[in-house]
Amino acid sequence: MAEKITRVSTDVGGTFTDLVYFETDVETGAQTVRTAKSDTTPPDFEQGVLNVLEKAEIDLPSVDFFAHGTTVVINALTERKGAKVGLITTKGFRDVLEIGRGNRPDFFNLMYKKPVPFVERYLRRELPGRINYKGEETAPLDLSGLDAILDDFRADGVEAVAICLLHAYANPAHEEAVLQAVKARWPEATAVASHQITREWREYERTNTTVLSAYVQPKAERYLEKLETGLNGRGYRGNLFIMQSNCGIDTVDAIKAVPITMVESGPASGFWGAAELGRIIGEPDVLALDIGGTTAKCALIVDGQATIKTDYWIERDRKSAGYPIMVPVVDLVEIGNGGGSIAWVDEFDKLHVGPQSAGAAPGPAAYGRGGDNATTTDANLWLGRINKDYFCGGTVEADMTALEGSLRRLADKLGQASEDVARGIVRIANSNMVNALKLVSVNRGYDPRDFTLVVFGGGGPMHGVALGQELGVKKVVVPRGAPVFSAWGMLMSDLRRDYFVTKLVGQSDHAALSTLLSETMKLARDEFAGEGVSDERISMQPLLRVRYQNQEFAVEVPVGAGTFGPAEMAKMIDDFHVIYEREYSYRLAAEVEIIGLHLIAAAEIGKLEIVPLPASGAAVETAVKGRRAVDYATEGVHEATIYDGEKLEPGMCFEGPAIIEDPGTTIVVHPQNRVSIDTYGNTHIEIRR
Repeated sequence: MAEKITRVSTDVGGTFTDLVYFETDVETGAQTVRTAKSDTTPPDFEQGVLNVLEKAEIDLPSVDFFAHGTTVVINALTERKGAKVGLITTKGFRDVLEIGRGNRPDFFNLMYKKPVPFVERYLRRELPGRINYKGEETAPLDLSGLDAILDDFRADGVEAVAICLLHAYANPAHEEAVLQAVKARWPEATAVASHQITREWREYERTNTTVLSAYVQPKAERYLEKLETGLNGRGYRGNLFIMQSNCGIDTVDAIKAVPITMVESGPASGFWGAAELGRIIGEPDVLALDIGGTTAKCALIVDGQATIKTDYWIERDRKSAGYPIMVPVVDLVEIGNGGGSIAWVDEFDKLHVGPQSAGAAPGPAAYGRGGDNATTTDANLWLGRINKDYFCGGTVEADMTALEGSLRRLADKLGQASEDVARGIVRIANSNMVNALKLVSVNRGYDPRDFTLVVFGGGGPMHGVALGQELGVKKVVVPRGAPVFSAWGMLMSDLRRDYFVTKLVGQSDHAALSTLLSETMKLARDEFAGEGVSDERISMQPLLRVRYQNQEFAVEVPVGAGTFGPAEMAKMIDDFHVIYEREYSYRLAAEVEIIGLHLIAAAEIGKLEIVPLPASGAAVETAVKGRRAVDYATEGVHEATIYDGEKLEPGMCFEGPAIIEDPGTTIVVHPQNRVSIDTYGNTHIEIRR
């Protein structure tokens, strides 16, 4: 029997749980691919994973590699369903969470209220002892009051203890002592210290990150343990890898220790998949857009790399400053516009789309599950862009009566016809997404016309061409398996860890910089060695965080992994000026200073390599299902050719207007656009100029 390698990944979204299965014949290289979707099952999210495995008929004992992404962390935060947390901090600093930052977005609102801390003041306790910003002890740590603090925490029902001491990023000795003492005195409680999560400065951000990590850790641990138990009970014997927010995967044990790194795991995998797809098809500069059932998320890929930042906030909007989470997260913009986003009319008779979502239950009105609000999906269905006789790949009978009623209610409020309302919903949704794409491109100093737009998720192919035309991108690419592309991206990910270290270094201090680089790289190698990863499999990419002297904002500058001398420093400074000017539109004739290091350490562990698909040489006409009238919202009604996406093969070409129907999504091809299928089964759409 031929040897085969089997890889599976699952991604839990707000509406659906996705699965991708790859089976590779070791001798011939031939690949078998299966995809599946099932409803997400809150609050028992692991059940949705087991359901989709059963639906796809996966034989778990034969699986060699399993990767998983989940929304359990972000859901626990936004729904306030985490553990009760007590905070231990340096004497005099328990109100750091309350003070926060002076970054309120609604600046002239005299009634503005700051976000409520996740830990009430009476549960924020202090210990004497002080370390300064250089990592020097200026006052010894005093643990004599710790027993009383823990007794109070027990009495108040605290489940998790967060420890964040002043300047622990420079020297974690005091934090390590407190953490060890808490675990010894109260082993039943979850305990988390800031140095385990981040070694960056900024006390408010570091403290809040530690608190939120403690807040989600018990729930995340239970979830991962249930998932492991469920998989093992069905015969899986391999390692379980979890998708992080930094576009890499990590071991389940490492994630259990710091689960806050999963906060944006689903979107990160999709964007890494877009970067890998760009590499495969020769398009290293990519605008990536993921439109799901609840939200649309976008990110910029430059020269094959997604930007990773630690300046990440949840619940930040026009009225709230939100909460910072200082962990490596792909630089993305997220808006409440997905297939299930609800259309509504405000008190001024103005039509809006989102951010409220119909979710999986009851879902869009056309699902026939009791939903009475028109959504983006309903508008696309009403305009003929989605086939009512092939709704959800033919698995759901479209309830056109409920859909008509939902649009009619909006039409009556607006004094418009239902068709006009449906067009308005699509156009507003597109406008919102264009603005989001500009935030990650134009606002970062990049011209969208230099990029390829890669669209995925259930809704991405539906709106991608319209967005590409508005932005003037080079072309639009719809990946093979677009509806489950985030799960696909996990199979392309490396075991990855990002190390951020704060340390002030002058531009002439070459020895200090070389020491910082070598010490951080040694830490990374030691951690990977502990996971059984040999040194030759590890790649390192250092980036220095550099700013003009005495300024606030820094940019990251890539450097080599060797020693750092005068020549390397001069090149780094030249590169800094270029990068800074692109980001902020100016440069200064001023000294620069290094404020820290970002080290990307990665290792390949069973990463999937995609092979070209076979082609029978059949004519494109064999994929034609028929023709129907389609309303393109901004370009009127056209008779479009309908293609069966499963019958399209490499080398096939045709022109719009057209619709490509796939079981999980619909690709809307506008008039005069040219379509071609590449050797990997991806759909390329040339945008008319």
